[in-house]
Amino acid sequence: MHSLFYIAALSTGAFVTLFVLTKIMGNREMSQLSMFDYINSITIGSIAAEMATSLTDNFLEPLVAMVVFAILSVLVAYITSKSIKARRLLTGRPVILFENGTIYRKNLAKHRLDINEFLTQCRINGYFDLSEIHTAILEANGKLSFLPAVGTRPATPEDMNIMPQQKTPVSNVIIDGHVMEKNLQHTGNDETWLNEQLSALGAGKISEVFLATCDCNNKLTVYKRIDENMKRNILD
Repeated sequence: MHSLFYIAALSTGAFVTLFVLTKIMGNREMSQLSMFDYINSITIGSIAAEMATSLTDNFLEPLVAMVVFAILSVLVAYITSKSIKARRLLTGRPVILFENGTIYRKNLAKHRLDINEFLTQCRINGYFDLSEIHTAILEANGKLSFLPAVGTRPATPEDMNIMPQQKTPVSNVIIDGHVMEKNLQHTGNDETWLNEQLSALGAGKISEVFLATCDCNNKLTVYKRIDENMKRNILD
């Protein structure tokens, strides 16, 4: 019978191995995973669990299996990045389910979707009437994407001959009372400018700021540290 220390050591080893292999394979959101990626992740996780609670003395077997699965996953990712044909074979390709008033029943059936599931996904995405949709596409990751009909899509600045300024991500220049020096330098400013802006906004000292951001127009937005509990609940 294995000791608790032995099980703890195996669990730690499985955790570290799984973490390293996940980093090697790359981080992606669940919605971005293909069916192959999803099944492969479950398999590696199951092997890690077996390694953590290994009933045999040879923990190398599940360890090798995890590494092999990770290597094959990286290999498949490399191949699909280099070959369109391999990408279509291994990860799938987008399929049109609905276009310009026509429902492609065979495409629905081929991908194990019935009309009720299709309509449910339409409603979840805000389309309660198919006439509001020009095209519905089943993506390779299993998600549905929609192109609205021209008469129902929101107006764009281009429609109104307006050229708005391109927005860029804001820089976090203060986080939890600490100046993020590299981010501040990226904005082209220094701590002298930062203190002047804080003074002008009446935000107090840097240590009193929970978060401060600087946008592409050099505008500083400050969120002060508030240690009080929010007692008013407007969501009930």
